[in-house]
Amino acid sequence: MRLPLIMLVLFVAVGALPVQANARGCIKGAAVGGVAGHLAGHHAVAGAAVGCAVGHHRAKVQEKQAQAQTRAQPKPAPAAPRQESIE
Repeated sequence: MRLPLIMLVLFVAVGALPVQANARGCIKGAAVGGVAGHLAGHHAVAGAAVGCAVGHHRAKVQEKQAQAQTRAQPKPAPAAPRQESIE
């Protein structure tokens, strides 16, 4: 009885800590990895963990490529000032 109470207290304490979640690609990768791990011999948890890491890595690579592409695009030339004619 004492161990579940201690585990509950620790779980609540850790859950209350302020943590910034950065799960880009992790959820999708974990889902795919979990299914693949399950099909490969009932290793769903290990597959989900690896899938999360791979998904996060791929999302990071895509983000860097998008930033590089944005930087490589030339900025538009400023428009010439309009001159109004007096008639």
